[in-house]
Amino acid sequence: MSQLEALIFDVDGTLADTERDGHLVAFNMAFKEAGLDWDWSVELYGQLLAVTGGKERIRYYIRDFYNQERGENFSMPLEVTNVDEFIVALHAAKTRFYTQLMADGAVPLRPGVVRLFQEVRQAGLRMAIATTTTAENVTALLTHTLGADSVDWFEVIAAGDIVPAKKPAPDIYTYAMEKMNLSADQCLAFEDSHNGLLSSYSAGLKTVITVNDYTHDHDFTNAVLVVSDLGEPDQAMTVLAGDCDETYFSLATARHLHQA
Repeated sequence: MSQLEALIFDVDGTLADTERDGHLVAFNMAFKEAGLDWDWSVELYGQLLAVTGGKERIRYYIRDFYNQERGENFSMPLEVTNVDEFIVALHAAKTRFYTQLMADGAVPLRPGVVRLFQEVRQAGLRMAIATTTTAENVTALLTHTLGADSVDWFEVIAAGDIVPAKKPAPDIYTYAMEKMNLSADQCLAFEDSHNGLLSSYSAGLKTVITVNDYTHDHDFTNAVLVVSDLGEPDQAMTVLAGDCDETYFSLATARHLHQA
């Protein structure tokens, strides 16, 4: 067995509860600015999360939800002549609102994230990000929670449309490992959803899952560990599946799972 060389992290739902408290809020702000009568509820957004990627999620809503909600054919605003361009512009506005929410401190990092980052850096291990969200969103979250230099903590930030096939395809993880010149048996992945686990597992990675309100009932059969969060010395995590006697997730826990 190779030694653990790098930890690769998903972002939304894994590092912070950005889906509910960031992306959903920003989507609705963008819809309002565009003069649309769309208003995604927390429950509806949970269904839309079946599709990864913001632009893809908008298209999924138009195709599979809008008509059902209104019992009529979907029609774009009169000035829209190109639906693809409209979706791109709407998503760009959403990203702008999301960035502002991050700057306002709307979404903190989840328990244990900062502590684990510090442990990994002190030990000299490498870190990367593999996510379907945009690079702008990643930068906004990191800089406004950890400081401007935190982007440099990650050797690779594989994000957004950098690969053609998004999660649950393995492409984003494969890309990150290729850029780091590492194999799957040298890495450990961190995810929060079934689609994320499908992506990392298909790339050959052992994966730790931290669930959230949207994903607590997902199928995590192939994860090496499923926990409520990474925990803190004074805030114990809950182990939902897997072999772990620790009360919080540390680098030592990561090494143990990697070698198991």
